[in-house]
Amino acid sequence: MARMTAARAAVEILKREGVTSAFGVPGAAINPFYAALRAAGGITHTLARHVEGASHMAEGYTRTRPGNIGVCIGTSGPAGTDMITGLYSALGDSIPILAITGQAPTAVIHKEDFQAVDIASIAKPVTKMAVTVLEAAQVPGVFQQAFHLMRSGRPGPVLIDLPVDVQQTEIEFDPDTYEPLPVYKPVASRAQIEKAVRMLNASERPLIVAGGGVITADATELLVEFAELTGTPVIPTLMGWGAIPDDHELNAGMVGLQTSHRYGNATFLESDFVLGIGNRWANRHTGRVDVYTKGRTFVHVDVEPTQIGRIFAPDYGIASDAKAALELLVTVARELKAAGTLPDRSAWATAAQEKKATLQRRTHFDDIPIKPQRVYEEMNKAFGPETRYVTTIGLSQIAGAQMLHVYRPRHWINCGQAGPLGWTIPAALGVAKADPEAQVVALSGDYDFQFMVEELAVGAQHKIPYVHVLVNNAYLGLIRQAQRAFDIDFQVKLEFENVNSPELGVYGVDHVKVAEGLGCKAIRVTDPAELGAAFEQAKKLAAEFQVPVVVEAILERVTNISMSVTNDIGNIVEFEELATEPEHAPTSIRPLKV
Repeated sequence: MARMTAARAAVEILKREGVTSAFGVPGAAINPFYAALRAAGGITHTLARHVEGASHMAEGYTRTRPGNIGVCIGTSGPAGTDMITGLYSALGDSIPILAITGQAPTAVIHKEDFQAVDIASIAKPVTKMAVTVLEAAQVPGVFQQAFHLMRSGRPGPVLIDLPVDVQQTEIEFDPDTYEPLPVYKPVASRAQIEKAVRMLNASERPLIVAGGGVITADATELLVEFAELTGTPVIPTLMGWGAIPDDHELNAGMVGLQTSHRYGNATFLESDFVLGIGNRWANRHTGRVDVYTKGRTFVHVDVEPTQIGRIFAPDYGIASDAKAALELLVTVARELKAAGTLPDRSAWATAAQEKKATLQRRTHFDDIPIKPQRVYEEMNKAFGPETRYVTTIGLSQIAGAQMLHVYRPRHWINCGQAGPLGWTIPAALGVAKADPEAQVVALSGDYDFQFMVEELAVGAQHKIPYVHVLVNNAYLGLIRQAQRAFDIDFQVKLEFENVNSPELGVYGVDHVKVAEGLGCKAIRVTDPAELGAAFEQAKKLAAEFQVPVVVEAILERVTNISMSVTNDIGNIVEFEELATEPEHAPTSIRPLKV
């Protein structure tokens, strides 16, 4: 038998589980693992500036391609606690990432040793498994189980904590005979799928709600085929955006309180049946459950049995992996189509597209300072359907989801449930690392951008180019808008006069100098007519210098973005002018019909 340290065994398992890239920050308690990583080869490592940043890089890496599992590594104590936000984000969005932390020697774990903290207990609520391995011989089994759990059922993160003496202990391990454990996922039965299809066929105005689980299961082609066979319009959720192309004749738009389309909400409110696949009925999608469910029959398909009925009780629930369910749904639909027993849904689908051509928001404004809607219009012109967008939270994300276009799965990479500020820069680096040939475009407000701005240096050091669109209004815009309900405007202004950059007026932080100081390129735009040229220049600079390039758009200070103020998808307040002429929304998916 081969003898090696437990750390080396762990690295060999990572390689055999398909890991080729990792993100992290070394330290005393994890150095034996780093020594094994270097000696074994085969796994590239990206040095982060902050361990939370490494966890978000791992998330971006996982979210980019089917089968990817991002790995983040840190030392003991604060490195593990820094990872908690990334683990929470990954758990909320069903993203498998593996966090590996160092730990104090086993003999002093409970003796207040330097940077010794019970990270497994801290991480348990935000992981599928969190464990401190106290016996070196258990390391291979724990890592094997970690990958099994991350991939099985509803995917999610795992944390493995390795005391420094455990890492260095020699064990018997034969990497050549190592095999990953079989992945478990529930599978729908033929009888369940037939019942779901009967319920769909009995309706007059059905919809499919496609969640992130469809993308995670790599089942988007099956989703589109099933929709086409049955003629059923599709509502992608924010996490499922890209499961069906925005310009597909059966894409009915998104539904929700914030990240929604006028036509999507209108079509949904006319529906009488909803088949949800791989979605969780998140509250920003549903809003008031009584409004969302009234007059509709629901079938819910989800890989996690306890997710069914969590928000509201569907009329029928099926515990199944989205891909397994859609394979059967397609099979049954093909048989019914061949028999000529599928209802004709063309009038319903046409009605949804009519709404898409009439219920539009205006994007074309020539105002200075720039209105944010114009930024997204110019992004639609500059960045094509191959673009991978990355963003997290704020008015920038909400407006982007209302106005940008996504055509492919994993091309809208968004932190959906947790929404931590600062996520975007490191996640974009993880995406660009996972797909170096892609056009990666990040989108941030000024506060999200400032939270983890130091990670831009990672892109400069490791030559990871992407374009970062920064919309700057020197405000916590989403919080300011929410404070309207309290008749306050309190502690949300980021304005100040920068003594080093007086030309900025009250916009405060000089993001161009910051980005350049971190080794990146940056362009500031104050005139909407110059946005297109700036985006083209940014693409050229990223390609030439192989670094992140920031395009900062100086926005008007206050813009209220469309959303509900009553938690009701039937009551969305349109604060800005709507499109009434085709030139008001020149990049809309359907030309405005007046």
